[in-house]
Amino acid sequence: MARSRPGGVTLVAILAWISGALNVIGGALLLLTAAASAAPGAAVLAGIISVVLGLITIFVAVGLWRGRAVARTIATIVFALNLVNGLVTLFAGTGNAWSGVVTALFALIGIALLWTKSASAFFRR
Repeated sequence: MARSRPGGVTLVAILAWISGALNVIGGALLLLTAAASAAPGAAVLAGIISVVLGLITIFVAVGLWRGRAVARTIATIVFALNLVNGLVTLFAGTGNAWSGVVTALFALIGIALLWTKSASAFFRR
């Protein structure tokens, strides 16, 4: 019997898909406008990286949607890196404390939603 996707997993998958799509769009815009920038080489590199990361994020989102355990692992690693980044930002004294708090909070929520009992059952199916 197929288990239904928990709402938390659905939320994380949708947010990941949106994030990936925005990265692809932003990267494409960078590539289209690179020639007009002050550092065209850097703009092209940033655009390519953004598109690639966006596509990877979209693939992870699809994997989460379908209940692929490897997608949950990749998403958890990214959330853990975001958590570390948020904590470093929070305690670095750069004046971006709220940014650090929000980043860390979203990372914790993402990890929690992907590792609930119902989410674990969904990814084991």
